[in-house]
Amino acid sequence: MRQFVVVAHEAPTDPDAVSLSDLPGAGRLDLLCRCVATGVFLSHGIRDSVRVHLVVDDALTVTFDADSLRHLHPDERNVAARVRDALAAKPDAIGHMPADVSPGVELRRMGLEATLDRLLDSNGTGGASGGATDPTLVQLHEDGDPLVDAAPPDDPVFVLSDHRDFTDGEESLLAERAERRVRVGPELLHADHAVSVVHNWLDTDGYESY
Repeated sequence: MRQFVVVAHEAPTDPDAVSLSDLPGAGRLDLLCRCVATGVFLSHGIRDSVRVHLVVDDALTVTFDADSLRHLHPDERNVAARVRDALAAKPDAIGHMPADVSPGVELRRMGLEATLDRLLDSNGTGGASGGATDPTLVQLHEDGDPLVDAAPPDDPVFVLSDHRDFTDGEESLLAERAERRVRVGPELLHADHAVSVVHNWLDTDGYESY
């Protein structure tokens, strides 16, 4: 399982604040939707065993599970409509129990800390038994070690920020939990491009096989 946790600092928690005609104006929801699409889609297909989690305002987490997604298209407006539907489902999310938004999409009343603890404790399965290995939390950051020098983990959970830097509190939280801190290249990339680079790194077993 590959998982990506994208920290959304300015995205709204109110579905009425999401305008499909102005996604950049909704806390750069356009960028977040591209992260989802890059995370779960291939050309003419959907990846296996990938989840993308959008942590919105450190209060809500919207999860897209590639293995069970249905009727989702890679364009930003289509993904944004699912995010809006998820935000509208807040009343159905009770405690840490998720609200089922549509096939493959869930909403939880969880901020970053609770989301990371859930993923690391249960491999994101919500209490079910995980895989053969323990999840490895990897922070994507411009000051990290070069990705090319790292060995791909078997069960990675990558955490990256949106168009803003991690806050001091988020940095402290990740410093306690992340086993690795890596950068994807010498230049600063958009978050969705970073997701694409990481996928390619994993697809090629650390750039070893094509």
